[in-house]
Amino acid sequence: MSQEALDLSHLSDKARHDYGLVQRAVHDKDQKAYAELMDRYKESIFYMLLKMVNNSDDADDLTIEAFGKAFNRLHQYTPNFAFSTWLFKIATNNCIDFLRKKKKNVLSLDNRYNNDDGDSLMIELKSEGLNPEQVAIREQKLVIMRNVVKRLKPRYKMLVEMRYFKELSYDEISKELDLPLGTVKAQLFRAREFLFNILKHTKDGI
Repeated sequence: MSQEALDLSHLSDKARHDYGLVQRAVHDKDQKAYAELMDRYKESIFYMLLKMVNNSDDADDLTIEAFGKAFNRLHQYTPNFAFSTWLFKIATNNCIDFLRKKKKNVLSLDNRYNNDDGDSLMIELKSEGLNPEQVAIREQKLVIMRNVVKRLKPRYKMLVEMRYFKELSYDEISKELDLPLGTVKAQLFRAREFLFNILKHTKDGI
């Protein structure tokens, strides 16, 4: 359905602009449109999630998850309401799921993405009391994830390994690399964007 055939009068100018970006992203595979959508909302999504989880590391990870899920389902968005409303609902629901799992003391995932088939791509870096089959599955996931991480640029590869394989905190990474904390967070955010783009197109389930 073309944008011209739709009545977008109920949308604000900002929402109409967003819809144009969505159309470009879905139909033209325009990477700049994806990037602009993320730039327009990643800060507000982050601060909303930060209020919900009260932890900046978790909020960072949940922000990436929210955009990953939204971009994977972008073809499902319809302009019955603003794109921002749809995006914030995805982010909120994902965060509620995260908090529910955390409350139940279920092992949380350090990161999660969806590929083009809608399959969940996950990596579990901590485990206790797993049976042999679960251990084997976890090891397979680690192998796949390590192979994906190898495709990142060296500086991003190092940051991802320190954060997700060595399980260092942002503060520990900052001290070890003698980098400002803000720089570490910004570069890890960017690294996860690259990871998402790689995982989005992989056919290997993690």
